[in-house]
Amino acid sequence: MRYHPVLNRRSLLTTLAAPLLRGQNILYRDYSRCLPGYLQTLAAEAYERRNRALAALTTPDAIRRRQAWVRETFWKLAGGLPERTPLNAKTIGSFERSGFRVEKVVYESRPNFHIPALLYIPKTGRPPYPGVLFQLGHSLNGKASDAYQKCCEGLARLGFLVLSFDTMGQGERTYYPKARSTLTRLRSADEEHTLPGRQMVLVGDTSTRLQAWDAVRSLDYLASHPLADPRRLATTGQSGGGTLSMFLAAVDDRLAAAAVSCGNTENFACAGFNPPGSTDDAEQNFLYSGPLGFDRWDLLYPLAPKPLLVLVSAKDFFGTYSPNYMASGREEFDKLKRLYAALGKPEQVAWAETPLPHNLAYHMRLRIYNWFSRWLKDEAKPIEQEPPVQPEREEQTWVSPSGNVVRWLGGDTPFLQVKKRLAAMAPARSPDLRELLAVGMPRARFTVLGRVPARREVHAEAVEVESSAQVFVPAWVYRGPQSRGGKTLLALEPGGRNARWQEDMLYASLAAEGHTVCVADVRGTGDLNPEYGHGAPRYTGSHQSEEHYAWASMMLGKPLLGQRVTDILALVEALGGPLTLAALGKMTVPALIAAALDRRVERVYLAGGLVSWRSICEIEEYSHPFANFAWRILEHTDLPEIAASIDPRGVTLAGPVDAAGRPAFEAAKAAYRSANVTVLAESGWNRISSLFTG
Repeated sequence: MRYHPVLNRRSLLTTLAAPLLRGQNILYRDYSRCLPGYLQTLAAEAYERRNRALAALTTPDAIRRRQAWVRETFWKLAGGLPERTPLNAKTIGSFERSGFRVEKVVYESRPNFHIPALLYIPKTGRPPYPGVLFQLGHSLNGKASDAYQKCCEGLARLGFLVLSFDTMGQGERTYYPKARSTLTRLRSADEEHTLPGRQMVLVGDTSTRLQAWDAVRSLDYLASHPLADPRRLATTGQSGGGTLSMFLAAVDDRLAAAAVSCGNTENFACAGFNPPGSTDDAEQNFLYSGPLGFDRWDLLYPLAPKPLLVLVSAKDFFGTYSPNYMASGREEFDKLKRLYAALGKPEQVAWAETPLPHNLAYHMRLRIYNWFSRWLKDEAKPIEQEPPVQPEREEQTWVSPSGNVVRWLGGDTPFLQVKKRLAAMAPARSPDLRELLAVGMPRARFTVLGRVPARREVHAEAVEVESSAQVFVPAWVYRGPQSRGGKTLLALEPGGRNARWQEDMLYASLAAEGHTVCVADVRGTGDLNPEYGHGAPRYTGSHQSEEHYAWASMMLGKPLLGQRVTDILALVEALGGPLTLAALGKMTVPALIAAALDRRVERVYLAGGLVSWRSICEIEEYSHPFANFAWRILEHTDLPEIAASIDPRGVTLAGPVDAAGRPAFEAAKAAYRSANVTVLAESGWNRISSLFTG
C-alpha cells in the first residue's frame, strides 16, 4: 500500500513559519485506504498464523489434536456448548406418495423453541435406512422450496431416510412475519438471521450457536428414529444449508459423510484479502477468529477422513460470494486433501464445480445422490437420472395449521431468548474497557499539512494524527485570538469533519471567541470512509457499508468501536488537555468511552446519542448501527455505568434516543442517576457554544 510521506521536520517547520506561502504543497494522503489497509494487515497476520498451524499437520496424532481444537474453538467462538434438553417430539400428520411417505413433525431444540420438519420415509428397501439431514438455504418458504423438496424426494426414492427442517427465520419459523402473511416483513430471510444475531453479540450469544444447535438436535431426532441406521448418518444442504452442514461437520462425530453444496467455502482471512472481506449473515461471521487462526475451512477438518463432497458454483465469485470465493476455496481444498492423504483416505474427499448459478440444480442433486449411494450404501453403479420428483404446494408442507409455528404454539423467538439471557445476567462490573474493545495505544504524531485564514482573526489548519499503523486521522483545527484565554473543543460528527467547516458556521465562530476547535474524522467516517473493494458491483457494492466493516473488524479481533476510541484518544493526546469532547449521534458511544479512558477530557457533551446498549436488546426492530456493538459488553457494563465512572467530570446528554431512534428522555433520567450527568430533553448541536460561557 502506497501513501504520501509524512512531512519531515524541516518541511513541518517551513509550514508553521510560512503558512501562507503561495505554491505551498499540501501533502494529503488517500485516507480512504487507511481502514482497508489496517484490516489487510490483520487479515494477513491471521492467514499466516493459520497456515503455520496447518503446516504442522503431518501425522495422524497432530491431525487429531487439530480436530479436537477446532471443535472446542467453534463452541468457544459461538458462545458456548448448549445443554441438551428434551426434544418433546410430536408427529402432527402425514401424507403418502408413490415411493415414499412424509411425516410432519415438530420438536424443541431448546425449551419452547420449536422446529417444524418433514421426515421422508422410503417405501423401498429394508430398514434401518441410511439417514440424511437436509439443511436449507435462505429461501423464504424454507423446506417448501421446490429445489429442496426435489432433493429430499429423490433421496427418499433412492432408499434414504431424510429429515428436512425449517432453519432460523425461514418457512414456518419466520420470526418477523407480516401481519396477515407467513412471509417476513424484513428485507430478506438473511435479515431474519442477522437482526437478532447482532443483538446476541451484546449478550455473548450468536446465531451461529443457535443454528448449529438446531442442526445437532435435528440429528438427534433423525438418529433416534427406529427406521434410521445411526452408523450411516449424513448431512447435506445448499447455500446457507451447505454452510450449516459445515457447522454440523465441525461439532458432531456421528456423521458418516457430508455433501456441501454452494456453502460459504471461502476463508475470511485469505490470500489477497479484499476489504471488508467475505462478511455475510451473522451466523457465518466468527467473531475474534482471526487472532486464533481459525477460519471457515476449519469446520470441515473434524470430519476427516470420512467422505466429504464439496460442490461449488464457479459463477459465485462474481454473483453470490466474495471475489476471492473460488481462489480461496480451491486453495483450502488442496490443504484439506493433503490431510485426507495423510490419513490414508485421499479418495474420500472430492471437489466439483458447476458453471451454472447458485442453485441446487439437477446435476448438483445427481452428484449428491451418487456420493451418498457410494459411501452410505456401497453402491458402485452410477445414478444417471434423478428419480421422478414432484414438489408439493407450500401449504401441503406445513406442519402448523397456518404456516407459522411461533403463532401456533406461542414459542420463543431469538429476540425473546436475548431478553431472557439479558435478564439473567449479574449486575455490571467495573470492566477494563481497553481490553474489552481492543483499544490500541495511539501514536498521536501530530502533523500540520497546511494553514490558511478562515475568517478575520481565525486560521484553519489541516492536520492529521497517526492513530495506528497505517491509520491517519484527518482534522480541521480552528484557532482564534489566543490572548482571550479560550478553551479547547474536540468535536465529532457522524458525517465527518466537512459538515460545518465554512467560515460562518459553528466551529469558526467558536474560534473567533478565542477557543481552539478541532473537528475530526475517525475510522469509517468522512474522508476515512473506506474505498471500494475490487470485484463485481453486485457483491462489492452491497458490502461497501459501515456494518460490513464492523463485522470484519470484530472477526479480526479489533472492533470498529475500539478503533474509533483509539482514534479519539490519539486526537486528545495530540491536542493536550484539558478539553471538552462533543459528539453527535452514533459518535456519542465511542466519545463517551474515550472520555472514560482519558482524564484530560474534563467535559463531555453527547447530542442525540444512544441511551444504553440494553435498549438494543429490549427493542425487537432496532436501528442503531452495528459499529457501536461490542462482544459480550452487557456482561460487563453499559453506557450509564461508563458515564458514572467519569465522575466528577461532567457529562451532558442532550436529546438521548433509544435503539430505534426515538426520544428517550425519561428512560435516560431513570438510567443516568449519577450526580455528574445532566440529561436534557432536546438535542441541539449549536448548544455547544453554551459550554464555554458562564
